[in-house]
Amino acid sequence: MVDDHESVLSGTLDVLRRHYPEADILTAQTAQEAQNQAEKFQPGLVVMDLSMPELAGGSARTDTGIQLLRTLMKNYPALNIVVQSAHIRSLVRLRPLIDAHEGGFTVADKSLPIKEMLTRVDWALQGLIYTPKEMRTGVEVKPEWLEVLNLAFREGLQDKTIAERMCVSERTVRHYWTKIQDVLDVYPDAGKNIRIQTEMRAREEGLID
Repeated sequence: MVDDHESVLSGTLDVLRRHYPEADILTAQTAQEAQNQAEKFQPGLVVMDLSMPELAGGSARTDTGIQLLRTLMKNYPALNIVVQSAHIRSLVRLRPLIDAHEGGFTVADKSLPIKEMLTRVDWALQGLIYTPKEMRTGVEVKPEWLEVLNLAFREGLQDKTIAERMCVSERTVRHYWTKIQDVLDVYPDAGKNIRIQTEMRAREEGLID
């Protein structure tokens, strides 16, 4: 958990400890401290603000958080990340890195209710991708994503067979699904089948016949 505001850090920490009682949770208030913690403990999840100081006593800047995020994604490509910040628009600078990131990546504005924030944390731990609408300008998909859609919904193949056809791992196929679903604005919803929802949205957008 990385945040330079002690009150926010303490409050979010309490919420996370209640929701994940078995988890070991570390805290950091500067970018340097966060990098040191990540290197030493190799966490499974990082929940971080964007506005923070580089070193203790320094001024909090969004650029510092952006650089920390860039470093974490480069050094730990499978790390699950939740960005909890009031400055989420600045994440558009990292869109290519987020698209290439292999771990879960979700965004939670600090104004969100606790329940919704915890949902974003759960999604990140599941390896899902969630980005705000302002980061999505129209439906743009990569060729390999279209291939996944066609193999799944035109030929009716399961992920294992899709992976064999595309000569990639099943993990890569699952990663493609999270990217497709984020672009189509499809996220887990109780009582609904996410694959069916994905197929419906893909047809609506003309990505498959």
